[in-house]
Amino acid sequence: MITFPKTVAAAATGARSARVRAGGTDLQELRSTGVVAGDIVDLRDVPGLGGIAEDGVELHVGARVTIAALAVHPVVTQRMPGLAQAAAGLATPQIRSRGTVAGNLLQQVRCWYYRNPHLQCAKKGGATCLARQGDHLFHVAWDNGLCAAPHPSTLAVALQAYDAQVELDDGSRLDIPALLGDGSDPRQTHALPAGRIVTAVHVPLVEEGEHGAYGRAIARARAEWPLIEVVARLRLDRRNRVQEARVVAGAMANRPRELSAVAEALLGQEARDEVLLAAAALAREGARPLPATGYKVKLVAGIVADVLTRARDGAGQEAE
Repeated sequence: MITFPKTVAAAATGARSARVRAGGTDLQELRSTGVVAGDIVDLRDVPGLGGIAEDGVELHVGARVTIAALAVHPVVTQRMPGLAQAAAGLATPQIRSRGTVAGNLLQQVRCWYYRNPHLQCAKKGGATCLARQGDHLFHVAWDNGLCAAPHPSTLAVALQAYDAQVELDDGSRLDIPALLGDGSDPRQTHALPAGRIVTAVHVPLVEEGEHGAYGRAIARARAEWPLIEVVARLRLDRRNRVQEARVVAGAMANRPRELSAVAEALLGQEARDEVLLAAAALAREGARPLPATGYKVKLVAGIVADVLTRARDGAGQEAE
């Protein structure tokens, strides 16, 4: 049964026993293949979940705002280029025009074992991660939990880099790491409390003059899941020295990975090419690749160096 609640409270009540649908780009696929079933609470008629506004302190993004709308909003493109580029580059134009911000954060992994309705992997309550002894070419290279599927949300990477928080129907807020959890429970792709729904995302406004960029390595030019993706933010002083740095990577582990060592190595340094390259090499720290994912360890330093370079230069072009 599909219900169309008219209030946030009614939607949250329904979410206790049904799956929530916004854009439906992922849920519909899972239902069509028989991976998930049961009742649906559709957010179509719930007011107050759309729109983007800023109040001088933060950007308020409704949960049902489409990814395409986020990518072109002037505050995002002018003040948060890493977020704008990430939103503009993920998936396909069709998905971006339909998929929602909250839906992207809460989507399920793209592992073919999970998405096969005839297989019982660890994420579906099975005893083992089937990818570990099978085809895991596009899976994690920083192994931090039983499920070896990379976290699928590009927006999670970007929003974590921009210190975003999601707002829930009860008014509470969670930052992105708290929303997603630590990845130790293979059954969870996110840690949204049961019976709660995301109503908005809040992104602190960055100061003018900060640079940011998004980049990825992919197997083909368009419509492909990233092998590695990175969002970087840099603030430079007048002598081109790094005052602040933030680097977050995705598709490396089963959660977005904060590259703190890279950021710390940049602080106080002049942002010359050789400095960025040396810092980017630290992105390899902690790698624990599966037998077929060692190539990601080789890729990551180059992608991080490229994104840092474009952030330094204030580049506004998406890396392909």
